[in-house]
Amino acid sequence: MASSTAGNHHSKWRTPCQQCPLRELSGFRDFTAKEIDFVSHFKSGELSSERGATILVEGMHSAHLFTVLSGWAFRYKLLPDGRRQIMNYVLPGDLLGLQGSLMGEMNHSVEALTPVTLCVFERSKLERLFERHPSLGYDLTWIAAQEERILDEHLLSVGRRSALERTAYLLSFIHQRAHSAGVNGGRRVIPITQQHVADTLGLSLVHTNKTLRKLSDRKLMRWQDRGCEILDADGLLALAGWEGLKKEARPFI
Repeated sequence: MASSTAGNHHSKWRTPCQQCPLRELSGFRDFTAKEIDFVSHFKSGELSSERGATILVEGMHSAHLFTVLSGWAFRYKLLPDGRRQIMNYVLPGDLLGLQGSLMGEMNHSVEALTPVTLCVFERSKLERLFERHPSLGYDLTWIAAQEERILDEHLLSVGRRSALERTAYLLSFIHQRAHSAGVNGGRRVIPITQQHVADTLGLSLVHTNKTLRKLSDRKLMRWQDRGCEILDADGLLALAGWEGLKKEARPFI
């Protein structure tokens, strides 16, 4: 079950799988009629979380899987003294809770960056998915492998890129993910704070502020009250020395 943190609540099923807005986006692969029918029975409802609410907690045993229908969130781990490492950012189409379903408990926590709506799936039906729809089972494997690939790239960035390069990479990465997930209506604003950037890149807040100012001076981005506006996506890519995400239709459940 999801965390009982204030701000999380179940809602009636409002979005039929056949009318899922994510299916209309070119960034996601098409479903067959049988797959959609299965997923519609796999889905048990929806969950809404307010900005700042904890969706999943490290160490918890989850009876559910979740697909992000709308909104932004992030995965993170905490040290005993409260220091936080953000592992990755979560956008529409992303799957949450697979780790808890397969390994018994969550190894990280998830917090909502904005109001979030999640599709809720019963973990007990996961075996049936693999038995009856190998293509969906392959999709789950692809999703897990993609997460591993992303973490590899993040580790390379934190370990070997300079502070300026790794910040450019992070903003490029999130911007491209948002574009492929069809969020922000084409706008280039990422709803993160400078503390989020610092906790993702392993930098102090002071160092992060100085680095972001350098990017701003180069007219690559502009900081706003509740986020970062991307002004020159190609310039950020070039500075990071990163090729960008592969353009491929990715699966979701």
